Amino acid sequence: MSNYEDLLKRARKQLPKKIFEISRFEPPRPDISIEGNRTFFKNWHQVVSALNRDENHLLKFLTKELATSANIEGQRAVFAGKHFRGIMNELLNRYLKDYVICPECKKPDTNLVKEDRINFLVCEACGARTSVKPV
Repeated sequence: MSNYEDLLKRARKQLPKKIFEISRFEPPRPDISIEGNRTFFKNWHQVVSALNRDENHLLKFLTKELATSANIEGQRAVFAGKHFRGIMNELLNRYLKDYVICPECKKPDTNLVKEDRINFLVCEACGARTSVKPV
């Protein structure tokens, strides 16, 4: 039995330290302002960097879900139409669930990897690979 325990200790030492950390991932909330018929996502780069995703991927997801056009102007994203904070929060939470949080270990330490025509969510913490639908 001690041989098994030694092997188990050795295996645990080889795992990344991120697996043993218990922390709650809290992304920044979108800072939204509406002027006329345009919606400004003021802290766009802060949210994108916290999610560790390409800004064009997130922008494409949001424009598809909102059925509108958008572009990036400096540090903010500008959407055509009036889109309120609650809707943006809901869409960001859906994006987190589908494209950021690992479905196995529930950690945000993931990367999107494209192999052939299939996108995978690869977790750095547990090593899981999950296919995700394209945006």
